Amino acid sequence: MSGGEVAGILVAVFWAILVSFLAVALARLAQTLRATTKLVADVTEQAVPLLADASAAVRSAQTQIDRVDSIASDVQEVTSNASALSTTVASTFGGPLVKVAAFGYGVRRALGARRGDDVPAKAPRRTVIVGRTVPASRREKRNARGEKD
Repeated sequence: MSGGEVAGILVAVFWAILVSFLAVALARLAQTLRATTKLVADVTEQAVPLLADASAAVRSAQTQIDRVDSIASDVQEVTSNASALSTTVASTFGGPLVKVAAFGYGVRRALGARRGDDVPAKAPRRTVIVGRTVPASRREKRNARGEKD
């Protein structure tokens, strides 16, 4: 055997080993592609029902949002009606009630003065703020006692 024949045999063995490695790699690649195809098919089978359920959930949520929107608009209308009613009641009954209260106070003072009850000539002035009485200022108290500033 000459050097060229040995080289030819080595090249042939090298090509045989290379082809066998390529065949194994291609076989594994084909197996991987089959597994991938099966996986994609399984995901598709499971994804379609999930997408249908998600679509139904979105439709249901939209229906509920429409209902809430309707309720919110009704509440807004009721609120504006209540505000208008409150304003009407305040303007209708507010003035006459104040006049009746002032008249009652005047009658009580007049009857008290007639009976001889000791009513101070100038009592310290007080300011009433929604359920609270604020005491008179120091100057008003001194003036009521007859002291000078």
